[in-house]
Amino acid sequence: MRVAAVAGTFNVIHDGHKALLREAFSRGDRVLVGITSDAMAAEGRAECVPLSIREPALRRELAGMGEYDIYVIDDLYGPPEMDSVDVLVVSEETRGNAELINESRMSRGIPPLEIDCIPLIMGDSGKISASDILRGDYGTSGRRDVLDVAVGSANRVKVEAVRSVLAKIYGDVRITPLDVPSGVPPQPFESDVRRGSENRARAALPGHDLAVGIEAGVFEMYGELMDIQHCAIVDQQGRVTVGMGSGFAYPKEIADLVRGGLTVGQAVDRIYEKDAVGHSEGAIGMLSKGIMDRKELTKQSVLAAMIPRL
Repeated sequence: MRVAAVAGTFNVIHDGHKALLREAFSRGDRVLVGITSDAMAAEGRAECVPLSIREPALRRELAGMGEYDIYVIDDLYGPPEMDSVDVLVVSEETRGNAELINESRMSRGIPPLEIDCIPLIMGDSGKISASDILRGDYGTSGRRDVLDVAVGSANRVKVEAVRSVLAKIYGDVRITPLDVPSGVPPQPFESDVRRGSENRARAALPGHDLAVGIEAGVFEMYGELMDIQHCAIVDQQGRVTVGMGSGFAYPKEIADLVRGGLTVGQAVDRIYEKDAVGHSEGAIGMLSKGIMDRKELTKQSVLAAMIPRL
């Protein structure tokens, strides 16, 4: 069996990544795919999408391509399984790393890898860069002349949820994250939830085709404290469409803390002794034991808000 390998940060999967992956599967019966850890990804980058978002997105991209294994890597040499690899697929930018890997292999008496170097994929502004895509300079194809969408938040969970839904609808989009005020309390209750989502969308809209605002909040329903996420989408014609994600009830221990004045994030952090759950799997990820994460819940609200536009 011939084994190929490819690796990357996969901050946001773009046409350059897709070309690398296709080439790797064309060269091996099995492919080892390395994805950088959060610590390694943060080196030399102003911003990094959390691994909890990057890895599921990579798995969705790999579905149906062939036999593969994913490894989280902390350095350019990868896991011990790399010693069984026959060919390493790289871009022109990372050929130097491949040469270092071969030097390490030969120093240990292992035959050097065959290096398959593919050309960089170019877009409207030169080589396609994940950093440029994350800023909203162009879409994952490298094109600028695609739907221009602002998201009224700098939270990568929300931003990547919007990208996932709108890319399925429009094929490619530019997504610009904007840290705008919600105009509602840190823990929204009842009517504040929709108001916060719409405030975010309206604040983010200037200069863009569409703007998306997302706000999660709590409602007293059925004798429970329910979490329901709202999404509002505003366009240049002033039309507003709204949608909601699945509602769920908080356990009593969390509900009591929120009713007592804590935010949901603070309450979950206190119960689970874990920080910043709102920026990774979220409360839903912890409460569902990983069956659903915050990005998937957010995608529901975005799709629901798009339904009147479809």
